[in-house]
Amino acid sequence: MKGIKVNSILLKSSGSGSKALILIALTCAILLRAVAHGDDAHRDNRGEQAHWPNWRGPSFNGCADASANPPVTWNATDNIVWKTPIPGRGINTPIVWGDKIFLLTAIPQGGEARPDNSVGGERSPRGERGGQRGGGRGAAPAGEEQSFVVLCLSRNDGSVIWQKEVQRAVPHEGLHDTNTYSSPSAVTDGRRLYASFGSFGIYCLTLDGDIIWSRDLGEMRTRNAFGEGGSPALYGETLVVPWDHEGQSRLFALNAQTGEIQWQVDRDEPTTWATPFITDFNGRHQVITNGTVRVRSYDLATGELLWECAGQVANPIPTPLRIDDLVICMTGYRGFAIQAIQLSARGNITGTAAIVWSRNDAAPYVSSAVLIDDKLVFTKSRDAIASVVNARTGDVLVPQTRLPGLDTLYASPIAAGGRIYFAARNGQTTVVELRDNELKTLATNDLGETIDASPVAIGNYLLLRGDRHLYCIGEK
Repeated sequence: MKGIKVNSILLKSSGSGSKALILIALTCAILLRAVAHGDDAHRDNRGEQAHWPNWRGPSFNGCADASANPPVTWNATDNIVWKTPIPGRGINTPIVWGDKIFLLTAIPQGGEARPDNSVGGERSPRGERGGQRGGGRGAAPAGEEQSFVVLCLSRNDGSVIWQKEVQRAVPHEGLHDTNTYSSPSAVTDGRRLYASFGSFGIYCLTLDGDIIWSRDLGEMRTRNAFGEGGSPALYGETLVVPWDHEGQSRLFALNAQTGEIQWQVDRDEPTTWATPFITDFNGRHQVITNGTVRVRSYDLATGELLWECAGQVANPIPTPLRIDDLVICMTGYRGFAIQAIQLSARGNITGTAAIVWSRNDAAPYVSSAVLIDDKLVFTKSRDAIASVVNARTGDVLVPQTRLPGLDTLYASPIAAGGRIYFAARNGQTTVVELRDNELKTLATNDLGETIDASPVAIGNYLLLRGDRHLYCIGEK
């Protein structure tokens, strides 16, 4: 089959004792995973989803809780429960804890002027460049002071509960016109809120907006001054902060209570915008980071390198995700690469059987994939072309399919209510259903402003952050 490479695995056990041990181990693993990922903790007293604590959702794979059932249709006026203007610029995804929504923004102190997105004197609809990334003429210059702000909104009516400026500074470098000085998403465990503004500081706040600690990790110098983007990842009492840039790249593990550096490791990587993925496997927590040179896994407790694998392509952005004992990593810039890697791997596994399957015919550039049961749904480069493969084998279930109504995709798709939501830079969101090995379009909805942040499904509502407003979408 074109584009796929599969390695076979044979699992062996002998005797009733071994079977019993395997059963116990699997049961413990399920229980530990439920506790670690908060399966029950993400529900309210009615059994409905109450939290979306990180940008990829309660299960870290783009899937909403089973109780989520957001609308299929809306527009700029219909099925809008509330709409709140957001000052400044930011493309981070909102996160939710109970009745509070948290998001980050950078507010230019010279006013609300935005960079000119024109190319060659011509502007595409709504002034967007259609996501054509390239250095130089599309970049916004540095020099204007920015106010770096954490916002807390009411999930009930969209009102601002509190607004906290954590830093004010003049950026040391510009950024690409489709990026912002507030691109990483926040993360919370319900006790503390963690916000990364990258070169402008890492901050821990109470859910009421009081700063607990802050940490300055220095300045990044990004490739072509494209700007920063990787979000921090939280597991237990450790906050992992990616720091890949054109200087000495590193991965930091901070004490979540105090902000002290627990460990840091140097990385041989150019600029990346990928968010680490943290998971527990056989009692050991792995921090899995995508990279141009290598995908790498580190021990969460010590920073020890556990395994590494070459084979991705340039500018990795998509966040890895997990199914069973496999982690799936992908990149889609100037080529395509998807690799499903055994979590039991050790050492340099490039070209070995630890890569269970791989594909090179399509992969997303900016967007991350979504995992629905054993189905991996992903897009091709920045294009509105979706594929579905079996996440365990890599076999194609739905070949490349054009999604109607959409242009360039930066936002990552999510799954909720048995449907998949794809949001695009032209302000449109196409809702599809995966049925009979086909992606069936249910609706295409237009909000009228650029969407770069990923959708969030919470209960019967959908949160969509445009470039000027946060929308709560629900059936009235």
